Formats: sequence, C-alpha cells, structure tokens
Amino acid sequence: MIEMKGSYVEEFIKAFMLIFVAEMGDKTQILAMAFATRYAVKKVLLGIFIGAFLNHGLAVLLGSYLSRLIPVATLQVIAGFAFVGFALWTLKAEDESDEKHKSMSKLGPVITVALAFFIGELGDKTQLTAITMAADAKAPIAILAGTVLGMVVTGGLGIFVGRKLGDKLPDLAIKLIASAVFLFFGITKLYNSLPARFLKAQYIALFAAFLLAAFLILAKPVIVKLRSGHETAFRRASRELYDYYNRISHDMDCICLGEENCGRCEGNDCIVGYTKSIVKSCIDGNISKLQMPSEVDPAQKPFSRDQALHSLILTLDLIRDDPNNSKYRYANEIRKSMEKILFGKSIDRIEDWEEYKKSLMEADETIAAALSENGHQKIK
Repeated sequence: MIEMKGSYVEEFIKAFMLIFVAEMGDKTQILAMAFATRYAVKKVLLGIFIGAFLNHGLAVLLGSYLSRLIPVATLQVIAGFAFVGFALWTLKAEDESDEKHKSMSKLGPVITVALAFFIGELGDKTQLTAITMAADAKAPIAILAGTVLGMVVTGGLGIFVGRKLGDKLPDLAIKLIASAVFLFFGITKLYNSLPARFLKAQYIALFAAFLLAAFLILAKPVIVKLRSGHETAFRRASRELYDYYNRISHDMDCICLGEENCGRCEGNDCIVGYTKSIVKSCIDGNISKLQMPSEVDPAQKPFSRDQALHSLILTLDLIRDDPNNSKYRYANEIRKSMEKILFGKSIDRIEDWEEYKKSLMEADETIAAALSENGHQKIK
C-alpha cells in the first residue's frame, strides 16, 4: 500500500512537471489569455479543466491499453525515444495562434473554452506525452490528474503573466527549459531500458551528435526570429494585454480630478469610478458585472477631457481591426465610458467606421475632429 502511494505521488508529480514545462509559452497560455479577455477567469479555468480532462482521459485510456499489448521493457524504450522527440518538438518555432475556435463562442464560456482546449490538444505533444506516460504507469489515474492539473496551472499562469509581466518573458529560455526536462526524462529512460550492447561509447557518441545537430537545426529559426525582433504569439498577446490595461488604468487616475473638485466620491455611480472598476477587474482577472451610470453630463462633471480623449484613442487603436469581436467586450465598455465622458452619450456598437465618425461629429464636432487629428487611422 505504501509503495502504491509512493508510486502514485511520484507519477503525479512527474506528469504535472512535464506538462507544466511543455506548455509554458505554448498555445495553452495564448488561448487562456485570449479567453480571459472575454470571460471570467474562473470559467476559463473550468473550461481548461474539462477540455484537458476529456483530452487526456482519452490519452490515458489509450496508453493503458497499449501497456497490455506491448512488453514493459519495449514500452520503456519507446517512451525514452518519445521523450527525446518531444524535447526536439518543443524547440521548433511556433506558428501564429490558431483562430479556428472563434465559431464556437456562441456555446457559452465554459463549453467554448473546453471545446477549444479539447480540439487544440488533439495530437499535440501534451496528449502524446500523456499516452506515453500512461503506457508505462502503475497508476494511470495519477498521470491523468497530473497532466490535467499541469494544463490548468499553466493556463492560469499564462493569464497572470500576460496581465502582470507584459513582454518580460524570455521565449527562448522557456523553450530551452521545457526541452531540457523532456530530454532528461528521455535519456534517463533510455539508459535504464536499452540493452547493454546499445550503451557502448560509439553508439552514445553517435546519438549525442544526432541530438546536437537536431538541436542546432531546430533552435536556429527561433534564435533568428528573436534576434530580428519577431514577436511570438504568446509575447504579442501578453504585451497587448499588459500595455492596454495598464495604460488605461493610469489614464483613469488622471481623468478623475479628485474629491476636491467633485465634492465627494460616488464610486461606481460615477462614470469614472465605474470604468476604474472595469479596468481593475480586468487586470485582477476577476470580471465583475457592473451597471453603467445612465446619466452623465460632460458639461457639469469635472473630468479631464484631454485624458479621456487619450483613453478613447488607445481603445479604438486596440479594437480597430475587429471592433465587435467578443474578446474586446470590456474594451468596448471602456470605449463607451469615454464617449459618455466626452459626449454625454455612448455608441452601442461600431458597425462601420464611417458611420461611427458621423455619430461622433453629430455629438461634438470639436472633439471628433481632435480625435481624428490625434491619430486614430480608422476614423480620419
């Protein structure tokens, strides 16, 4: 019993660690950050849990089935080579983030996220890692628990670093660490499983030369891209989130002119207080349902109009390519707040940039003209 518990814990930790390092900077974190701009973080993490549980559940079942068909010694060797392969796979340059999940957004937050992660991980190295570990495991359920927890923790960390750290993420270092962990487990398995006749110096030297050549071939494109200033999808997504929310948060402090001008703070009943709460909840990852104040008189309320104009420009720049995309839901709430501050009313949706420009001109020609002059390309 004690031995079984030790095996369970050991396999759980190993599974968690491998998935955690494998998904650092990978599409799991990109998807998690993207979904967290649309839905509450708790729902995103629940969706990741369900999607990973179903995906890796299939992987563990398949791995357990293979263990009944193939001798344990052979499985150990296959697993060793598989982990070495995963180490090299981790080094390859990533393509741009997958956009094929947009059509699922009508299914609700949890189901949408779960489907995205279930489909996104089919055939991916994390699912294949789960199959490989389960085929060799004494406690397959520990493998399932470790891999699913690894996915959830990695997704949660992706949301956190995207909002807190911005672009201060060493892409190459993340890839190297993940690759090294896979390589360590792979070489360890091969050393313990291969027959002694294959562990002679000439074979080891040949294998090391192959690994070095493969490493140089796969790592070179990544290094070249990073040196040329190319942004990975993960870095770009984290930078955009970090920059926008933090710049708007700074603006909100400047838009509000303080109680000495207002008389008293009205909290969320004030359009600035309401917007501050939205921005804070986005940064903290705890989206709150708030009601926008219905009446705002820009002529009476002592706001900084220049700072509000700056915030509106920032927001329009962020959403310019696809203003009604659901991932910009909260950015659009901020946009409408800035419009209320500047014009006394807000525009519900931006269907056409020319129509939007006309609406702004009708509300206030001077501010609309200033908005165009200050650099928002779509409404010039």
